[in-house]
Amino acid sequence: MPDKTVNKDEALFKPIFFTGKKFYLTVAILSAIVIWAAFIWIWQIWHGLGVTGLNRSVFWGVYITNFVFFIGVSHAGTLISAILRLSRAEWRRSITRMAEVITVLVLFFGVANVIFDMGRVDRLLNVIKHGHFTSPLLWDVCSISTYLTASTIYLFLPLIPDIALLRDRVSGWRKRFYTFLSLNWQGTEPQVKRLEKAIGIMAVVVIPIAVSVHTVVSWVFAMTVQPMWHSAIFGPYFVVGAIFSGIAAIITGMVIIRKVYHLEDYLKPVHFNNLGILLLVMTLLWFYFTFGEYLTTWYGHEPREISVWQSKVFGRFAPLFWGMFLFCFIIPFSLLCRKKTRTVTGTLIASISVNIGMWLERITIVVPSLSNPRLPYLRGIYHPTVVEFSIMAGCFALFILLYMIFTKFFPIVSIWEIQEGREKALSETTARIKTYLPGPQLEELK
Repeated sequence: MPDKTVNKDEALFKPIFFTGKKFYLTVAILSAIVIWAAFIWIWQIWHGLGVTGLNRSVFWGVYITNFVFFIGVSHAGTLISAILRLSRAEWRRSITRMAEVITVLVLFFGVANVIFDMGRVDRLLNVIKHGHFTSPLLWDVCSISTYLTASTIYLFLPLIPDIALLRDRVSGWRKRFYTFLSLNWQGTEPQVKRLEKAIGIMAVVVIPIAVSVHTVVSWVFAMTVQPMWHSAIFGPYFVVGAIFSGIAAIITGMVIIRKVYHLEDYLKPVHFNNLGILLLVMTLLWFYFTFGEYLTTWYGHEPREISVWQSKVFGRFAPLFWGMFLFCFIIPFSLLCRKKTRTVTGTLIASISVNIGMWLERITIVVPSLSNPRLPYLRGIYHPTVVEFSIMAGCFALFILLYMIFTKFFPIVSIWEIQEGREKALSETTARIKTYLPGPQLEELK
């Protein structure tokens, strides 16, 4: 484990111990949005779901779109971090924690949007009282609960050494707080071995859990007989989309953290280039699955299916569909396929575009099928209301606020992993030099 002297990395402590007017102004604005959303939610509970745009046919709208979107973004941290850690990608050391925090936080908002969609909060207890494992909804509850638990553990374990560093730098209530969370970490060799083993085990465990989560989310749709939902491709299609939106969320967060906290030395262009390449790969995979889904529907020409298909491609949902195609494929592909535009700014534009496009993709999955039901209902027309968009804005504002609060209590870049990477680089270089350089001169290299 690296030495506790962290003079080289003082910049990573500044977000915790120093604040300014801009920070408090941002907190005030975000808090105002959250309070407004809370008021609107209380209004919805009091007056019922009739204040939303939901109706008899279209019983899922913005809330379920947000649910799928947030659960997808949650794949940002745990899955990407675990894969990079297991593949021993050294460049991941600066980005893993900010990605893992995204995972844990957005899961709460995914679940919250299901509660919003229920109308009455007490109905959530029906899952416990009357749950039945033949329902994909209960599968969702179990998989998301497991994922949240595993992701929280996976976030906390690498935090322990940095919490110990903070414990030794503060006093008062902060010292008691960090002492409790540090679990008596002293950095001894046995502790280091146990920690690294635990992190390795969690990295292996969390990958299949993450894949299962969005697969089960897709089955909530695919296990029904609604047109363009009842598809075997939905499992891998949703997982690819989740990783796609997750990487975009990481890049967006990285750019903001880099700019606000002046961490240019830790979040370098090479990180954005590498993540940009990953995002490019996922762009192509997303296009492949989308093309396959829409081609088979068009070729089959089943009447109910083709009516939904036409409403998406040529009908009243066409602006959403072609907007999705623009934001998810044309813009990111044109920026990321060339190294010249795969810069910090280029990857930021591409990631914001993907975030917008993937939200549009979710709503084009949810609403058109319900607007053209297979059962003999009247075709529904859905228009989101101010109530739904207000609660949606509150979710995004509260997520940003909680992320900011996290950066005020814990280093957003893993200090001990950065130091460990430096020592590893030095030892590997020394090992290579030993093969051709006389031993006594090695000390001069240090």
